[in-house]
Amino acid sequence: MLTLGKVRVCETCVGRAGAMDETLCARCGDAMGMESMRFASAMGVSECSLCRLAPPEFERAVAFANYDNEMREMLHVLKFAGRRRMAEFVLGERLAQAVLKLGSFFEMWQAVELAVIPVPLFAARERERGFNQAELLARAAVKVLQRQRPAWKLRMETDVLLRVKDTRSLYRLNPHQRRVNLRGAFRVAKKDALAGREVLLIDDIMTTGATARECARVLKRAGAAKVWVATVARAQPESVKGLVQSGPEDVTTWSVPAKLKEPGARSGFL
Repeated sequence: MLTLGKVRVCETCVGRAGAMDETLCARCGDAMGMESMRFASAMGVSECSLCRLAPPEFERAVAFANYDNEMREMLHVLKFAGRRRMAEFVLGERLAQAVLKLGSFFEMWQAVELAVIPVPLFAARERERGFNQAELLARAAVKVLQRQRPAWKLRMETDVLLRVKDTRSLYRLNPHQRRVNLRGAFRVAKKDALAGREVLLIDDIMTTGATARECARVLKRAGAAKVWVATVARAQPESVKGLVQSGPEDVTTWSVPAKLKEPGARSGFL
């Protein structure tokens, strides 16, 4: 067992939150459905229909694992039970592994000097929660990467991108509505910090990709040369529905305070 404050985490369960093995879009990381796979194979392309029809302004998006089962529960412990040590001792390392998937692209383009920008929360939301989970994850991952890739120049930038619109109700919206709702939600506060630089955008979960698309659009308009995206988890169609399997009965449970619960979240297992 790992002990993270008042929460004991089963190491076996943590180990089960493994890397994704589906056939994924080479651009956004979404799982390719059968029709998309057939089309891609016939046409010699590797991107999903959405990325082909409406290319995002980020170069690539990667994630460590699907947002389901143990990974979903671990992220809930961090975000809704406020256990920050989950980011430092478990999820930050997984995020670093996701970033390493981009390593060959960084080196190909000699983009090893990166501004690491966590997706910001709306100020009132961050005060309510007490922290920005994307920032905690980014800081933890950067520590790991500085040990594993000392040649990379990773610089945390937490005051460059601001969230100026409260969009906490995104879970109720379909992908198109999310994109519309996010327009005008982000603003760059320090354009000089971006001019000609490459950005590594960090978040906890990528759901429809609308947030990453809008952040990348705003960052590119402000002068960023390229935007890369890394998240701990990627919500695929089945996990968006909120399907969470129960864990073993002998594993310690955790309970999220009602006032901090995400709509649809529940007490669960790790």
